[in-house]
Amino acid sequence: MTNKKILLADDHKIVAEGIRTLLEPEFELVDMVEDGRALVAAARRLKPDVIVADISMPLLNGIEALYQLKDAGVESKVIFLTMHPEVTYAFRAFEAGASGYVLKHSAPSELLTAIHEVLKGRTYVTPMIAKELMESYKNGAHSAKDPAQQLTRRQREVLQLLAEGRSARQIAEILHISRRTAEFHKYRMMEELNIHSNAELIQYAIQNGIVPVAPEPT
Repeated sequence: MTNKKILLADDHKIVAEGIRTLLEPEFELVDMVEDGRALVAAARRLKPDVIVADISMPLLNGIEALYQLKDAGVESKVIFLTMHPEVTYAFRAFEAGASGYVLKHSAPSELLTAIHEVLKGRTYVTPMIAKELMESYKNGAHSAKDPAQQLTRRQREVLQLLAEGRSARQIAEILHISRRTAEFHKYRMMEELNIHSNAELIQYAIQNGIVPVAPEPT
C-alpha cells in the first residue's frame, strides 16, 4: 500500500525538522516549504493527501493560503499546526475549510492522530480547545462579526505584506499587480477602517491576527 503524501509548511526550520522526523516513518513527505505562497504553489503541483501548515507564515498566512487552495480546486486535507490556542483562530481555520487544528506543543501526541482522522474524512480539533470551540458554536459566538472579515481577501494580503515591512513596489511584485493598485488597496483600507497611518494599520493587523505579534523563536 502506498504511503499517503504529506506537504509540510512551516517557516521555523527546527520545528519543521522535528515534524519531519515524526512523519517520515509512516508517510511520504513530498515537500517542506516556508511561506504561504510557496505552500499554494507546492500544493497545486504535488496534490498531497494532507497538508500540515502553520497559520503564521510570511508572505501569506496559512488561512489565506487555504482560501486560495480551495479556489484552485485543491482537495488536500489541511491540518493547521499552530501556536495559537485562541478559539478565534480555530473559527477562521474551519471557516476557510480546514480539517484539523492541532497546537504545536502537543504535536507529538496529537498530529499523527489528527492525520489519520482527516484521512478518514473526519474533523480533528485538539482537546485543549474542543470544548470551548463547541460551546462558542452553541452560544452563537462564532456568528459575531470578525473584524478581519471587514476586509476583502486581497486587502488582507496587502495588509500582511505591509505589516511585514514591504513597500508598495515590493507588494506589487509579489501580488503581480501594479504599484498604483497596491497603494489603492492600502488607502482604501485606511479609509474603511478610519486609520490614518501605517503604524495604525500594522497595529490593526497584529490585533486581528493577520500577522503575529512577533516572530516565533527558531
